[in-house]
Amino acid sequence: MTDARFEDGREKPLNLGAQDADELQVLSALIQDAIFPITEMTWQVKQRRFGLLLNRFRWEDGVRGQTAPERVQSILVVDNVMSVASQGVDRAETDMILSVLSATFEAGGDGAGDIVFTLAGDGAIRLSIEAIEVTLKDVTRPYVAPSKKVPKHPE
Repeated sequence: MTDARFEDGREKPLNLGAQDADELQVLSALIQDAIFPITEMTWQVKQRRFGLLLNRFRWEDGVRGQTAPERVQSILVVDNVMSVASQGVDRAETDMILSVLSATFEAGGDGAGDIVFTLAGDGAIRLSIEAIEVTLKDVTRPYVAPSKKVPKHPE
């Protein structure tokens, strides 16, 4: 048996989970530059679940120039959420589009801590969690990115 390779996910929908900080880094790389309307963010208090419906850039497809850059709609779910806080995010602005730069874990005690989603434009969403339990699942077929461009960041 061999280890899975990044390329193995090229043409198949992703359905991945993270239960530790290293696995969360993998998901963070896959959701970098994902965009979502502020209305597609939800916290189910009783279920202790936070979810985002993302338009994820398909980094795993490679940036080869052979095909147009693609996005896919994905659901990102974080379980074991005790509280949610945000900075630079005004829920009243229902037409606001947010862009994810990264997801990081800040450890507390006994597996608890915070997952922080850093957003473009100095925004952030902080989830206080009991344990890391995150899933990322593609829910649509890939589509050509409307910009037809690969996201770029200042160096």
